[in-house]
Amino acid sequence: MQFLSFSERPFKGTELMMLYKNAGWWEERNEQDIEEMLKQNISIGAWIDDNLIGFARAISDNKFRAYIEDVVIHNEFQHTGIGTKLVSKLLDELTHIDVISLFCGEDLISFYEKNNFKFSKSQYVLHRK
Repeated sequence: MQFLSFSERPFKGTELMMLYKNAGWWEERNEQDIEEMLKQNISIGAWIDDNLIGFARAISDNKFRAYIEDVVIHNEFQHTGIGTKLVSKLLDELTHIDVISLFCGEDLISFYEKNNFKFSKSQYVLHRK
């Protein structure tokens, strides 16, 4: 019997690398950098038994702003409500924050609207790499 749980328990960089790989994300990231990143963020995981099947994190100044990043669900468990629960639990951890933002592909707007995010045509996302 499989047991699904959501928690902030410690993550291993290798677990997250495997989840990213399953989603086709971040092949250039290495375990050491992921371990360092995990120390700096609020992170929530979804687990079946001891297997990480979902992950979400937020970067924040812990007062005014937070930014949600890396909401990722293992391919076998997408469209089962796990992503919505992860985002909801992450938002519970951020209730003291004034503004919570994220960016996503157009196909994910309705997913985030379920958690009361609003699409803004008045802002632009700029990246520098």
